[in-house]
Amino acid sequence: MGYCTMDGDTAGSISPIGGVDKDFVKKWLVWAQTELGYPALSHVNNLQPTAELRPLEEKQTDERDLMPYVLLNRIERLAFYNRLSPQQVLATLVQEEPATDPEQLKTYVKRFYSLWSRNQWKRERYAPSFHLDDYNVDPRSWLRFPILSGGYTEELNAL
Repeated sequence: MGYCTMDGDTAGSISPIGGVDKDFVKKWLVWAQTELGYPALSHVNNLQPTAELRPLEEKQTDERDLMPYVLLNRIERLAFYNRLSPQQVLATLVQEEPATDPEQLKTYVKRFYSLWSRNQWKRERYAPSFHLDDYNVDPRSWLRFPILSGGYTEELNAL
């Protein structure tokens, strides 16, 4: 959505986890704490991700500013992978999330599309990132040759 700081989050020559969403990272860190036995990760896992752009007394968090990560990811997937319109995304969410107020869902959909559109210029400046799956919203590498690849070496050798 472009929820980042320029020349902070976006700086660098490569972004190794740029293609991994925060919800996945949070769940992976909890898994690593419990399954891999890294108890020190509890300090990280007890934090709420925040851009820390406001005074500390405001207790800013990313999910409070944007929306729950699970919904953000679902809207993104519906919008860009499934190529649904904002109306179709909202209708789908209303069906999938009956416990959530439809007006709140509408707010989230509007926020998502507004921020996505407004912040395209930021995504253009991101460092290239790895994509190990078939879903990618990077405007420079969407459905293009991935940064991590074998350059068709095996396939060309088999010709």
